[in-house]
Amino acid sequence: MTLTQKILAAHARGLRRPWVEAGDILRIRVDWTIASELAWNGMDRTYELLGRPKIHDREKFYLAVDHTVDPEALATDVRTQNLVKLSRDFAKESGIQHFYDANETILHTKFYRDLVQPGEVVLGADSHSSSHGGMGAFSIGLGGADIAVAMVLGESWVEVPEAIAVEYSGDVPFGMSGKDVILETLGLLKRNTVAMERAVEYRGDAVKKFTTDMRFTIANMTAEFGGLNGIFEADEVTAAWLAGRRSHNGGAQYFRADPDAVYAARFPIPLAKLEPKIAKPFSPDNVVNVAAAVGTAMQGAFIGACTTTEEELVMGALVLDAAMNAGQKPVPSKNRIVVAGDLTILENLKKHGLVAIYEKAGFRVDPPGCSMCLGIASVRAGKDEVWLSSQNRNFPNRMGEGSLAWLASAATVAASSVGMSITDPRSILAKVDRDRYAAALRRETPRVPEIRVAEPQLDLVVSAAGKAAGSGSGSTGGFRGRVQRFGDNIDTDAIIPGAFCHFTKLEELGSHAFRYVRPEFMQRATEGRTIVVAEQAWGSGSSREQAVLALKGAGIGVVIAKSYAFIHKRNLVNEAVPYLVVRDEAFYALAAEDAELEVDLASGKVTHTASGKTFAADTPTPMVRALQVEGGLVPAIQKHGSKVFEALTA
Repeated sequence: MTLTQKILAAHARGLRRPWVEAGDILRIRVDWTIASELAWNGMDRTYELLGRPKIHDREKFYLAVDHTVDPEALATDVRTQNLVKLSRDFAKESGIQHFYDANETILHTKFYRDLVQPGEVVLGADSHSSSHGGMGAFSIGLGGADIAVAMVLGESWVEVPEAIAVEYSGDVPFGMSGKDVILETLGLLKRNTVAMERAVEYRGDAVKKFTTDMRFTIANMTAEFGGLNGIFEADEVTAAWLAGRRSHNGGAQYFRADPDAVYAARFPIPLAKLEPKIAKPFSPDNVVNVAAAVGTAMQGAFIGACTTTEEELVMGALVLDAAMNAGQKPVPSKNRIVVAGDLTILENLKKHGLVAIYEKAGFRVDPPGCSMCLGIASVRAGKDEVWLSSQNRNFPNRMGEGSLAWLASAATVAASSVGMSITDPRSILAKVDRDRYAAALRRETPRVPEIRVAEPQLDLVVSAAGKAAGSGSGSTGGFRGRVQRFGDNIDTDAIIPGAFCHFTKLEELGSHAFRYVRPEFMQRATEGRTIVVAEQAWGSGSSREQAVLALKGAGIGVVIAKSYAFIHKRNLVNEAVPYLVVRDEAFYALAAEDAELEVDLASGKVTHTASGKTFAADTPTPMVRALQVEGGLVPAIQKHGSKVFEALTA
């Protein structure tokens, strides 16, 4: 088995053989569920439909207020205030142990540094939940309905993914970060291609020298790669980090992929000559060496968001210090912002004089939060403004309507911020005080604990018992409609921009569907039944289930595409929005804008009415079909109760 398969096997309930393989449908025990206040806004809807039951383990649900908050928004924005109040009220109601209020931490930062352990299963209501694979956990993002249910039941289901191996070799040059490594990977292999809906296992001799911060960043941006999860084998580096914790360090399981584990593909990537990377708008895989973009004028510089680790924040400050010591003077600008991922990191930066360096270089130092990354806090990039950012996404409108986001490491952003034009940081990196860097990160050689490689303990049954799911209220009929046509990689930011994710009513969400990229979408949908036809990777990007609810609110009859992002597809199933996978290129040649189609959901047949040609969709998996028949996740639970996954997987 692969590493991912071993963790899933260890958490599977009622295995029928002593291993798992790609394609297996598993009922799994969940160690942690995690969410932000923006996700809880949707989760509360599901929780209410379930009757607000007692949660499975109040010590294993983690809630952080981070997506929409900064001091100004908290003081003046009613939307933000309502979202924060909803989370605070739930934390008080439920008595959860791990609630972190506004501007204390970023969702993934504290959880990774203080709580998650190797071998655990983590489900998060955020696509960047993949981050925690850096600590050797199986961690994936799902929609809010899935997380609310797992929070209540302590279990969920998963289809075991295929896996690919990304095999790094060579020593990474000083100053090159996890961000440069994952941008190199994205540039070479491209997003939503080889990693799409697969486990990405990061391997090779080079990873033995990767810090836990580097692993976090690479696993974090597995979401941009298109992977279901990204994961590193926990090793002595991981064990040394865990040894420094006060708690949550005694349950680690050090699994290893078997020597003969089956990978769909292996991709060797040498790193010894790695150069600073930059991703140009509007995709994280639109990657070039920084040298190719030198001189590009910037209107803003942002160092922060969940992907930017303590390691990068320290390096960014020391790059600024080295530049100013060399006589460079920062040009005047109000658009320099730095945000640490957690208050403990911010205090460490202050302790080592690094906050003062950022301030001297003209940066505004804000408290922890997602800040500029999502374009919904109080400060946003303006129309046509170029911002160089150490965040993880640069989709259209990501940092604000009409904004132009470029991605790079914190070191590159820092070097470029001095003159507010893109700059190759290597000449400055050569002047960085390495001793000060190590001291700020407490990089003295630690005692390395002994680790013991483990094998999963399996819950095997001779035969499966349980009542299978039966008939329900799911849509299986037929209808006619007209096409609204889309291309590849339509992300959830496009379907429903973050600025509108605070809405909960279907009609409100539907009215803002494709607000920035196709504002006529809702009007056309109200004029007649719309069938969305797209190509590859429909629904990629954020885990926000509001994207599906917006389609539902707009009255979309069915979505047809060649492939779907894993989280979005699962959200479609949970909310009973029909979707079909059609792979025949001839269909897409005929299904042009406004073409009329006839769809038979029961048989999976799609007919182009003008030509009379009929095309067959892929047959859904039994689990997907069972949920479709039940009418979605909540109706299934209302019917089967706490035995829902036992019934569905039977």
